[in-house]
Amino acid sequence: MSIPEALAEINRRIQAAAERAGRDPASVRLVAVSKTRPTSDIVEAQKAGQTIFGENYVQELVTKLDVLNDTVRWHFIGHLQSNKVKFIAGRVSMIHSVDRFSLAGEISRHWSRVGKFCDILIQVNISGESTKSGTAEEDAIQLAKDCSKLPNIRVRGLMTMPPFFDDPDAARPYFAELRRLSQTIASERIPGVEMRELSMGMSGDFEAAIMEGATLVRVGTAIFGER
Repeated sequence: MSIPEALAEINRRIQAAAERAGRDPASVRLVAVSKTRPTSDIVEAQKAGQTIFGENYVQELVTKLDVLNDTVRWHFIGHLQSNKVKFIAGRVSMIHSVDRFSLAGEISRHWSRVGKFCDILIQVNISGESTKSGTAEEDAIQLAKDCSKLPNIRVRGLMTMPPFFDDPDAARPYFAELRRLSQTIASERIPGVEMRELSMGMSGDFEAAIMEGATLVRVGTAIFGER
């Protein structure tokens, strides 16, 4: 299946899942995960109508930024080291993986230097797995409060990665828990913090995530093929 064909199929499935959930399909946006893929694949997907691309590695992203310039909207979705923030300052529209206050502080500092604001999502380790990044669920509210005091970042929601299951429906309780946490944080009415985004769901389980409220689904393999 070609990249345009795969994109069309994923978008069809997103629309169908949203409709099954009684949601407006426009409330779900696709982040095409383009890590390890050549820029030619990104250009092909862009020509087919894809607008948002997600990258996991700073060095790879910077290379693509230099080639594709401002023609693509980039989301950084991988684990981000504080000492790498400066390389992407002002060049990505959202960071999904903020899991500690020190990282948020670095983002705010470097975005202030370029006179811009960065939209961020707080990554929550809902499953509690030691192999996954993310703040603990019980610490997420405090992290949101702390981040709200930083001048050049805007908290826009939450992100998580559930355990891997062969059955996508097995991940639904984790997605539902992130949605509940989002509602709890929203009820705190923290100044400057909005819970409008839930980044959850990947190639194998994005439909289950949509059923539980995902607004951003991160799909790579199902679009670009196996790496």
